[in-house]
Amino acid sequence: MTHALPRPAVAADVPAVKAVTDAAFHHYIERIGLVPAPMEYDHAANVAAGRVFVVGDPVVGLVVVIPEADHLYLDEIAVHPDAQGTGLGRTLLTWVEEHARELGLPEVRLLTNAMMWENQKLYERYGYEMAERRQDGPYDRMHYRKRV
Repeated sequence: MTHALPRPAVAADVPAVKAVTDAAFHHYIERIGLVPAPMEYDHAANVAAGRVFVVGDPVVGLVVVIPEADHLYLDEIAVHPDAQGTGLGRTLLTWVEEHARELGLPEVRLLTNAMMWENQKLYERYGYEMAERRQDGPYDRMHYRKRV
């Protein structure tokens, strides 16, 4: 399936950003024993800061990216369960890598919870290498990077 490229989110997208994030991450609550960090983000602030890019009308997928001095940090990637398995996740990852190159950044970095095995397999399948595993407060996180 072919997906449109992400567009910058606007204030009117905030409820959809929250809904997609919650739908994508809710099933992990029981597994990891706490609410995944993206479910607690200030989505309105991230949208206002220009960090959120969405796909679909209605929104079915999104990324939250933060340009740093030497890399693009992929803070969140979420695909609504109804759109999972359609290639949207890959489309979003490809866009993030292209966005990093457009910004002149040589690397994408991200993290995922150590109990989110599906995510780890996905990132590794698409060329991300685990850089470190670190306990961040209550979260056991796997940090990944990919040169672009």
